[in-house]
Amino acid sequence: MTRKLFGTDGVRGRANSWPMTADLALRLGAAAGRYFRRDGSSAHRVVIGKDTRLSGYMLENALTAGLTSTGMNVLLLGPVPTPAVGYLTRSMRADLGVMISASHNPHQDNGIKFFGPDGFKLSDAAEAEIEAMVEGEITPAKPENIGRAKRIEDGRGRYQEFVKTSFPNGLRLDGLKVVIDCANGAAYKAAPEVLWELGAEVIPVGVSPNGTNINDRCGSTHIDTAATAVVTHGAHVGISLDGDADRVMILDEAGRVADGDQIMALLAARWAEEGRLAGGALVATVMSNLGLERFLNARGLGLERTAVGDRYVVERMREGGFNLGGEQSGHIVMTDYATTGDGLIAGLQFLAEMVRTGQPASTLTRSFDTVPQLLKNVRFAEGMRPLEAARVQEVIAANEARMAGKGRILIRKSGTEPLIRVMAECEDEGLLLTVVDEIVGAVEAAV
Repeated sequence: MTRKLFGTDGVRGRANSWPMTADLALRLGAAAGRYFRRDGSSAHRVVIGKDTRLSGYMLENALTAGLTSTGMNVLLLGPVPTPAVGYLTRSMRADLGVMISASHNPHQDNGIKFFGPDGFKLSDAAEAEIEAMVEGEITPAKPENIGRAKRIEDGRGRYQEFVKTSFPNGLRLDGLKVVIDCANGAAYKAAPEVLWELGAEVIPVGVSPNGTNINDRCGSTHIDTAATAVVTHGAHVGISLDGDADRVMILDEAGRVADGDQIMALLAARWAEEGRLAGGALVATVMSNLGLERFLNARGLGLERTAVGDRYVVERMREGGFNLGGEQSGHIVMTDYATTGDGLIAGLQFLAEMVRTGQPASTLTRSFDTVPQLLKNVRFAEGMRPLEAARVQEVIAANEARMAGKGRILIRKSGTEPLIRVMAECEDEGLLLTVVDEIVGAVEAAV
């Protein structure tokens, strides 16, 4: 079944423009409610969380109206990280979890992500069924069966206590000065409080959300802010989250950034030593650096690659029984702890290694030498299909032939933004630059 609304991470778009309108959110809520109430019983509930975007109020109310119209009881969590919704969906025995967030995107965008009763994101098939219901007639509940809505005041606190259980018993963060950049997003209260409660000296950044400053020159996609804070305050380490706190970047004491590949390498090696790396392999996407693959192979460990998107990483992890995976962009999925990427838990695992080994962040963030990799984006207008242009395909084919045996090229349409992403990897940096620039030039000409 073809999906039009759902992308790689829920429904996403510009606020107050299709599909991120109040009207569509209401229908989407009603369709999701009807999907999860097909047995006709009344004991159904849904938890809804959101980040700090101004449009979150509008979408939260619209979703609540749609869900209650089909008899779902709604529990409103307020601003909480995306992984908190996954956790609380299971913990509160809900049938459905909803997160209102566009993750690392600017405040003008928003999105709606669904979690099943097991706390994992819905499958493609389930999303396709819900989408089909949106386009059809949705039977409302009888007047006496309309759902209720209730605000849950301690949802964030419940999540914070859960997160602390992921930190090893007997360890504390005493003596560590930690910069935490919350991107003016969903973790602006939870992350600093957890770090402080574990004993760290906390320097908070990006903790003053106003509805329009989420991810604005801060967070995991704008690491200069956290890097400056690390150097200015003489911090031992920096942790930079994105707007919904499901991804993380680590900064060493000099402000140098380590992406998800380096974090996964550190954790995979440690877990393998402890005999707790399930399946003897790590699951990552096609974007992960070749250096990560070489690092793992040298230790007798495998690398399972998937399509881009943390949902596909999680699907492969569940299929193969793996417990560690993620993306170069900073989604780190540890199914021993969480059902989705959790930037705060990943950050705590890194801090635990600092405490356990006594080594500085600069050592722990350099597990392997990266193969030169270059990524450039080309924005395109709605409805355009630049990758189908004959000239673009010719240029791609020519450069793939040029790179044969020397590196690799990956070209894809973003699942969350109107972007064509052109990535190449090669030891020859001159060839790398030439190949990417030629393909980017062809795509730009097409758009």
